Amino acid sequence: MVGRWLGLGVLVCFLTGLISHLLQTPPGWLVPYLPTRPVWGYRVTQGLHVATGMALVPLLLAKLWTVYPRLWVWPPVHSVRHALERLSIAVLVSVALLEVLMGLMNVVQWYGWPFGFRDVHWALAWVLVGALLLHVAVKAPVIAAHWRRPRPAVVPPPAPPQPGGDGDGDGDGDGEERDRRGFLLGVGAAVGVVTVVTVGQSVTPLAPAALLAPRHPGHGDQGLPVNRTAAQAGIDEAALAGWRLRVSGAREEFALSLAELGALPRHRAELPIACVEGWSVSARWEGVRLRDLLDRAGIGEGESVRVVSLQARGGWRVMEMGPAYIRDPLTLLALRLNGETLSLDHGFPARIIAPNRPGVWQTKWVHRIEVL
Repeated sequence: MVGRWLGLGVLVCFLTGLISHLLQTPPGWLVPYLPTRPVWGYRVTQGLHVATGMALVPLLLAKLWTVYPRLWVWPPVHSVRHALERLSIAVLVSVALLEVLMGLMNVVQWYGWPFGFRDVHWALAWVLVGALLLHVAVKAPVIAAHWRRPRPAVVPPPAPPQPGGDGDGDGDGDGEERDRRGFLLGVGAAVGVVTVVTVGQSVTPLAPAALLAPRHPGHGDQGLPVNRTAAQAGIDEAALAGWRLRVSGAREEFALSLAELGALPRHRAELPIACVEGWSVSARWEGVRLRDLLDRAGIGEGESVRVVSLQARGGWRVMEMGPAYIRDPLTLLALRLNGETLSLDHGFPARIIAPNRPGVWQTKWVHRIEVL
Protein backbone atom coordinates (compact mmCIF):
# COMPACT_ATOMS: atom_id res chain seq x y z
CA MET A 1 0.00 0.00 0.00
CA VAL A 2 2.71 2.48 0.95
CA GLY A 3 4.66 1.54 -2.18
CA ARG A 4 1.66 2.30 -4.38
CA TRP A 5 1.13 5.70 -2.77
CA LEU A 6 4.83 6.44 -3.09
CA GLY A 7 4.91 5.38 -6.74
CA LEU A 8 1.90 7.57 -7.52
CA GLY A 9 3.55 10.53 -5.78
CA VAL A 10 6.80 10.05 -7.72
CA LEU A 11 4.83 9.90 -10.98
CA VAL A 12 2.97 13.16 -10.18
CA CYS A 13 6.22 14.89 -9.23
CA PHE A 14 7.94 13.69 -12.38
CA LEU A 15 5.17 14.80 -14.76
CA THR A 16 4.67 18.20 -13.13
CA GLY A 17 8.45 18.67 -12.96
CA LEU A 18 8.64 17.89 -16.67
CA ILE A 19 6.08 20.65 -17.34
CA SER A 20 8.03 23.10 -15.18
CA HIS A 21 11.32 22.30 -16.89
CA LEU A 22 9.86 22.70 -20.38
CA LEU A 23 8.30 26.05 -19.47
CA GLN A 24 11.55 27.30 -17.95
CA THR A 25 14.00 25.98 -20.54
CA PRO A 26 12.07 24.91 -23.63
CA PRO A 27 13.91 23.47 -26.63
CA GLY A 28 13.88 25.82 -29.61
CA TRP A 29 11.27 23.90 -31.57
CA LEU A 30 8.81 24.12 -28.65
CA VAL A 31 9.06 27.89 -28.04
CA PRO A 32 6.34 28.90 -30.57
CA TYR A 33 3.90 26.40 -29.06
CA LEU A 34 4.15 27.18 -25.35
CA PRO A 35 0.58 27.74 -24.13
CA THR A 36 -0.56 30.94 -22.43
CA ARG A 37 -3.85 29.39 -21.32
CA PRO A 38 -5.06 28.59 -18.80
CA VAL A 39 -3.49 31.62 -17.13
CA TRP A 40 -3.28 29.64 -13.86
CA GLY A 41 -1.73 26.55 -15.46
CA TYR A 42 1.78 26.90 -14.03
CA ARG A 43 0.34 27.88 -10.67
CA VAL A 44 -1.52 24.57 -10.47
CA THR A 45 1.19 22.28 -11.84
CA GLN A 46 4.05 23.74 -9.80
CA GLY A 47 1.94 23.97 -6.65
CA LEU A 48 1.03 20.30 -7.11
CA HIS A 49 4.69 19.45 -7.73
CA VAL A 50 5.91 21.01 -4.48
CA ALA A 51 2.95 19.85 -2.39
CA THR A 52 3.36 16.27 -3.60
CA GLY A 53 7.12 16.43 -3.04
CA MET A 54 6.57 17.44 0.59
CA ALA A 55 4.00 14.66 1.03
CA LEU A 56 6.62 12.19 -0.22
CA VAL A 57 8.74 12.82 2.89
CA PRO A 58 6.57 10.80 5.34
CA LEU A 59 5.73 8.29 2.61
CA LEU A 60 9.38 7.66 1.79
CA LEU A 61 10.35 7.32 5.45
CA ALA A 62 7.43 4.93 6.06
CA LYS A 63 8.40 2.81 3.05
CA LEU A 64 12.01 2.58 4.23
CA TRP A 65 10.84 1.63 7.73
CA THR A 66 8.78 -1.26 6.34
CA VAL A 67 11.65 -2.71 4.31
CA TYR A 68 14.79 -1.83 6.26
CA PRO A 69 15.21 -5.33 7.83
CA ARG A 70 15.60 -6.71 4.30
CA LEU A 71 18.36 -4.21 3.56
CA TRP A 72 20.60 -5.84 6.19
CA VAL A 73 20.19 -9.52 5.32
CA TRP A 74 23.28 -11.75 5.51
CA PRO A 75 24.95 -12.74 3.25
CA PRO A 76 24.30 -9.49 1.37
CA VAL A 77 24.18 -11.26 -2.01
CA HIS A 78 23.73 -14.89 -2.95
CA SER A 79 23.63 -14.77 -6.75
CA VAL A 80 24.42 -12.49 -9.67
CA ARG A 81 20.73 -11.71 -10.13
CA HIS A 82 20.38 -10.89 -6.44
CA ALA A 83 23.46 -8.63 -6.59
CA LEU A 84 22.01 -6.69 -9.52
CA GLU A 85 18.68 -6.39 -7.75
CA ARG A 86 20.29 -5.02 -4.59
CA LEU A 87 22.38 -2.60 -6.64
CA SER A 88 19.25 -1.26 -8.31
CA ILE A 89 17.60 -0.86 -4.88
CA ALA A 90 20.67 1.01 -3.57
CA VAL A 91 20.43 3.44 -6.50
CA LEU A 92 16.67 3.81 -6.05
CA VAL A 93 16.84 4.53 -2.32
CA SER A 94 19.80 6.91 -2.48
CA VAL A 95 18.46 8.90 -5.44
CA ALA A 96 14.97 9.13 -3.91
CA LEU A 97 16.38 10.50 -0.64
CA LEU A 98 18.66 12.96 -2.44
CA GLU A 99 15.95 14.16 -4.84
CA VAL A 100 13.45 14.86 -2.06
CA LEU A 101 16.08 16.52 0.13
CA MET A 102 17.25 18.78 -2.71
CA GLY A 103 13.65 19.73 -3.48
CA LEU A 104 13.05 20.73 0.14
CA MET A 105 16.25 22.78 0.22
CA ASN A 106 15.19 24.59 -2.95
CA VAL A 107 11.80 25.42 -1.44
CA VAL A 108 13.48 27.23 1.45
CA GLN A 109 16.19 28.61 -0.91
CA TRP A 110 19.11 27.09 0.98
CA TYR A 111 21.75 25.68 -1.33
CA GLY A 112 24.45 23.80 0.51
CA TRP A 113 26.15 22.41 -2.57
CA PRO A 114 28.56 23.77 -5.19
CA PHE A 115 26.56 22.70 -8.27
CA GLY A 116 23.47 24.15 -9.94
CA PHE A 117 20.25 22.86 -8.40
CA ARG A 118 18.05 22.83 -11.48
CA ASP A 119 20.25 20.75 -13.79
CA VAL A 120 21.12 18.18 -11.12
CA HIS A 121 17.52 17.92 -9.88
CA TRP A 122 16.38 17.39 -13.48
CA ALA A 123 19.00 14.70 -14.16
CA LEU A 124 18.28 12.88 -10.89
CA ALA A 125 14.57 12.82 -11.72
CA TRP A 126 15.31 10.68 -14.78
CA VAL A 127 17.63 8.45 -12.76
CA LEU A 128 14.92 8.02 -10.11
CA VAL A 129 12.24 7.10 -12.64
CA GLY A 130 14.62 4.74 -14.43
CA ALA A 131 15.61 3.04 -11.16
CA LEU A 132 11.94 2.72 -10.20
CA LEU A 133 11.02 1.15 -13.54
CA LEU A 134 13.97 -1.23 -13.26
CA HIS A 135 12.91 -2.20 -9.75
CA VAL A 136 9.34 -2.89 -10.91
CA ALA A 137 10.66 -4.95 -13.84
CA VAL A 138 12.88 -7.05 -11.54
CA LYS A 139 9.97 -7.59 -9.17
CA ALA A 140 7.46 -8.25 -11.96
CA PRO A 141 7.26 -12.02 -11.25
CA VAL A 142 6.58 -11.39 -7.56
CA ILE A 143 3.99 -8.72 -8.42
CA ALA A 144 2.27 -11.02 -10.91
CA ALA A 145 2.21 -13.89 -8.42
CA HIS A 146 0.68 -11.58 -5.81
CA TRP A 147 -2.18 -10.57 -8.09
CA ARG A 148 -2.77 -14.16 -9.30
CA ARG A 149 -2.95 -15.71 -5.86
CA PRO A 150 -6.36 -17.04 -4.83
CA ARG A 151 -8.29 -14.76 -2.57
CA PRO A 152 -8.84 -16.10 0.94
CA ALA A 153 -12.30 -17.27 1.76
CA VAL A 154 -14.39 -15.09 4.01
CA VAL A 155 -13.84 -16.23 7.58
CA PRO A 156 -16.63 -15.67 10.09
CA PRO A 157 -15.71 -13.48 13.04
CA PRO A 158 -14.26 -15.41 15.97
CA ALA A 159 -16.54 -16.34 18.82
CA PRO A 160 -16.14 -14.35 22.02
CA PRO A 161 -13.91 -16.01 24.63
CA GLN A 162 -15.69 -18.51 26.84
CA PRO A 163 -15.48 -18.35 30.63
CA GLY A 164 -12.39 -20.18 31.75
CA GLY A 165 -10.72 -19.78 28.36
CA ASP A 166 -7.33 -18.23 27.64
CA GLY A 167 -8.80 -14.87 26.61
CA ASP A 168 -7.18 -15.04 23.17
CA GLY A 169 -10.37 -15.36 21.19
CA ASP A 170 -9.50 -12.71 18.62
CA GLY A 171 -6.29 -14.48 17.47
CA ASP A 172 -2.88 -13.15 16.54
CA GLY A 173 -3.96 -12.47 12.94
CA ASP A 174 -6.54 -9.90 14.03
CA GLY A 175 -3.94 -8.12 16.12
CA GLU A 176 -1.56 -7.95 13.17
CA GLU A 177 -4.37 -6.60 10.98
CA ARG A 178 -5.10 -3.88 13.55
CA ASP A 179 -1.40 -2.98 13.63
CA ARG A 180 -1.32 -2.81 9.86
CA ARG A 181 -4.39 -0.61 9.66
CA GLY A 182 -3.07 1.60 12.43
CA PHE A 183 0.23 2.02 10.61
CA LEU A 184 -1.49 2.95 7.33
CA LEU A 185 -3.79 5.39 9.12
CA GLY A 186 -0.77 6.96 10.82
CA VAL A 187 1.07 7.36 7.51
CA GLY A 188 -2.04 8.80 5.87
CA ALA A 189 -2.50 11.24 8.75
CA ALA A 190 1.15 12.33 8.50
CA VAL A 191 0.77 12.97 4.77
CA GLY A 192 -2.45 14.90 5.40
CA VAL A 193 -0.91 17.08 8.12
CA VAL A 194 2.21 17.87 6.07
CA THR A 195 0.02 18.82 3.12
CA VAL A 196 -2.40 21.01 5.08
CA VAL A 197 0.32 22.99 6.87
CA THR A 198 2.27 23.71 3.65
CA VAL A 199 -0.09 23.77 0.66
CA GLY A 200 -1.59 27.12 1.71
CA GLN A 201 1.31 28.87 -0.01
CA SER A 202 -0.37 28.07 -3.32
CA VAL A 203 -3.97 27.22 -2.34
CA THR A 204 -4.98 30.55 -0.85
CA PRO A 205 -8.15 29.34 0.98
CA LEU A 206 -5.81 27.20 3.12
CA ALA A 207 -3.35 30.04 3.72
CA PRO A 208 -4.33 30.45 7.43
CA ALA A 209 -3.22 26.84 8.04
CA ALA A 210 0.12 27.19 6.22
CA LEU A 211 2.17 27.05 9.40
CA LEU A 212 5.25 25.41 7.83
CA ALA A 213 5.08 26.98 4.36
CA PRO A 214 8.21 29.03 3.55
CA ARG A 215 6.08 31.63 1.71
CA HIS A 216 2.68 32.98 2.73
CA PRO A 217 0.29 34.50 0.15
CA GLY A 218 -0.44 38.12 0.98
CA HIS A 219 2.70 38.56 3.07
CA GLY A 220 5.34 40.81 1.58
CA ASP A 221 5.82 44.11 -0.13
CA GLN A 222 2.59 45.27 -1.84
CA GLY A 223 0.86 42.04 -0.84
CA LEU A 224 3.20 39.66 -2.69
CA PRO A 225 6.17 37.63 -1.47
CA VAL A 226 9.56 38.63 -2.85
CA ASN A 227 12.14 36.04 -3.87
CA ARG A 228 14.93 38.35 -5.00
CA THR A 229 15.07 41.81 -3.49
CA ALA A 230 16.54 44.83 -5.25
CA ALA A 231 19.49 44.76 -2.86
CA GLN A 232 20.21 41.12 -3.73
CA ALA A 233 20.08 41.97 -7.43
CA GLY A 234 22.36 45.00 -7.03
CA ILE A 235 19.63 47.53 -7.89
CA ASP A 236 19.58 50.94 -6.19
CA GLU A 237 18.72 54.54 -7.05
CA ALA A 238 22.08 55.04 -8.72
CA ALA A 239 21.42 52.10 -11.05
CA LEU A 240 18.09 53.66 -12.07
CA ALA A 241 19.42 57.16 -12.68
CA GLY A 242 18.37 58.29 -16.14
CA TRP A 243 16.45 55.05 -16.75
CA ARG A 244 14.92 54.68 -20.19
CA LEU A 245 13.30 51.65 -21.78
CA ARG A 246 15.07 50.81 -25.03
CA VAL A 247 13.17 48.80 -27.65
CA SER A 248 14.85 47.64 -30.85
CA GLY A 249 13.19 45.93 -33.76
CA ALA A 250 13.38 45.38 -37.48
CA ARG A 251 11.75 48.70 -38.38
CA GLU A 252 12.56 51.06 -35.55
CA GLU A 253 14.60 51.50 -32.43
CA PHE A 254 13.41 53.88 -29.74
CA ALA A 255 13.75 54.75 -26.07
CA LEU A 256 11.03 55.82 -23.65
CA SER A 257 11.34 57.57 -20.31
CA LEU A 258 9.12 56.46 -17.47
CA ALA A 259 6.85 59.45 -18.05
CA GLU A 260 6.55 58.66 -21.78
CA LEU A 261 5.89 55.01 -21.04
CA GLY A 262 3.21 55.94 -18.49
CA ALA A 263 1.49 58.16 -21.06
CA LEU A 264 0.84 55.22 -23.40
CA PRO A 265 -2.53 53.41 -23.31
CA ARG A 266 -2.80 51.40 -20.08
CA HIS A 267 -4.27 47.93 -19.67
CA ARG A 268 -5.13 45.92 -16.58
CA ALA A 269 -4.96 42.18 -15.92
CA GLU A 270 -5.42 39.96 -12.89
CA LEU A 271 -2.76 37.28 -13.14
CA PRO A 272 -1.06 34.93 -10.71
CA ILE A 273 2.65 34.99 -10.14
CA ALA A 274 3.90 31.49 -9.39
CA CYS A 275 7.43 30.48 -8.44
CA VAL A 276 9.31 27.21 -8.60
CA GLU A 277 9.34 27.01 -4.78
CA GLY A 278 5.59 26.29 -4.95
CA TRP A 279 4.11 29.58 -3.74
CA SER A 280 1.71 31.57 -5.88
CA VAL A 281 -0.72 34.44 -5.49
CA SER A 282 -2.95 36.43 -7.83
CA ALA A 283 -2.50 40.18 -8.17
CA ARG A 284 -3.84 43.14 -10.15
CA TRP A 285 -1.33 44.42 -12.68
CA GLU A 286 -1.46 47.57 -14.80
CA GLY A 287 0.82 48.62 -17.63
CA VAL A 288 1.46 48.68 -21.36
CA ARG A 289 0.75 45.72 -23.58
CA LEU A 290 4.01 44.25 -24.76
CA ARG A 291 2.66 43.63 -28.24
CA ASP A 292 1.85 47.35 -28.64
CA LEU A 293 5.47 48.29 -27.95
CA LEU A 294 6.77 45.62 -30.29
CA ASP A 295 4.34 46.51 -33.09
CA ARG A 296 5.83 50.01 -33.03
CA ALA A 297 9.32 48.45 -33.31
CA GLY A 298 8.23 46.39 -36.31
CA ILE A 299 8.13 42.86 -34.97
CA GLY A 300 6.89 40.27 -37.42
CA GLU A 301 4.60 37.31 -36.85
CA GLY A 302 6.32 34.36 -35.24
CA GLU A 303 9.33 36.31 -33.97
CA SER A 304 10.69 36.18 -30.43
CA VAL A 305 12.20 38.84 -28.19
CA ARG A 306 14.97 39.11 -25.64
CA VAL A 307 14.26 40.99 -22.42
CA VAL A 308 17.23 42.28 -20.43
CA SER A 309 17.11 43.26 -16.76
CA LEU A 310 19.19 45.86 -14.97
CA GLN A 311 20.09 43.39 -12.23
CA ALA A 312 23.82 43.06 -11.78
CA ARG A 313 23.96 39.77 -9.88
CA GLY A 314 22.29 36.38 -10.04
CA GLY A 315 20.72 34.32 -12.79
CA TRP A 316 17.69 35.05 -14.99
CA ARG A 317 19.08 38.45 -16.02
CA VAL A 318 18.28 37.80 -19.69
CA MET A 319 14.99 36.23 -20.75
CA GLU A 320 13.64 35.16 -24.14
CA MET A 321 9.93 35.18 -24.88
CA GLY A 322 8.19 33.36 -27.72
CA PRO A 323 5.48 34.65 -30.06
CA ALA A 324 2.55 33.17 -28.13
CA TYR A 325 3.41 35.20 -25.02
CA ILE A 326 4.27 38.35 -27.01
CA ARG A 327 0.94 38.40 -28.81
CA ASP A 328 -1.17 37.55 -25.80
CA PRO A 329 -3.27 40.59 -24.75
CA LEU A 330 -2.59 39.80 -21.08
CA THR A 331 1.19 40.07 -21.39
CA LEU A 332 2.13 43.44 -19.93
CA LEU A 333 5.13 45.57 -19.24
CA ALA A 334 3.73 46.27 -15.79
CA LEU A 335 4.12 49.65 -14.09
CA ARG A 336 1.67 49.23 -11.21
CA LEU A 337 0.77 46.43 -8.80
CA ASN A 338 -2.44 46.21 -6.77
CA GLY A 339 -3.21 49.86 -7.48
CA GLU A 340 0.23 51.19 -6.54
CA THR A 341 3.39 52.06 -8.42
CA LEU A 342 5.74 49.09 -8.46
CA SER A 343 8.06 49.02 -5.48
CA LEU A 344 11.77 48.64 -6.08
CA ASP A 345 11.67 45.02 -4.83
CA HIS A 346 8.89 44.20 -7.29
CA GLY A 347 10.75 45.54 -10.30
CA PHE A 348 10.36 49.32 -10.46
CA PRO A 349 10.28 51.00 -12.89
CA ALA A 350 8.91 48.20 -15.13
CA ARG A 351 8.62 44.42 -15.16
CA ILE A 352 7.15 41.67 -17.30
CA ILE A 353 3.99 39.84 -16.28
CA ALA A 354 2.59 37.13 -18.58
CA PRO A 355 0.00 34.36 -18.21
CA ASN A 356 0.99 30.74 -17.46
CA ARG A 357 4.67 31.54 -17.03
CA PRO A 358 7.16 30.67 -14.27
CA GLY A 359 7.93 33.51 -11.88
CA VAL A 360 11.64 33.41 -12.71
CA TRP A 361 10.73 34.59 -16.23
CA GLN A 362 8.51 37.47 -15.06
CA THR A 363 11.58 39.68 -15.43
CA LYS A 364 11.99 42.65 -13.10
CA TRP A 365 13.87 45.95 -13.62
CA VAL A 366 13.47 45.73 -17.41
CA HIS A 367 15.56 48.22 -19.38
CA ARG A 368 15.94 46.68 -22.85
CA ILE A 369 13.73 44.65 -25.21
CA GLU A 370 15.21 43.33 -28.43
CA VAL A 371 13.49 41.59 -31.33
CA LEU A 372 15.44 38.45 -32.20
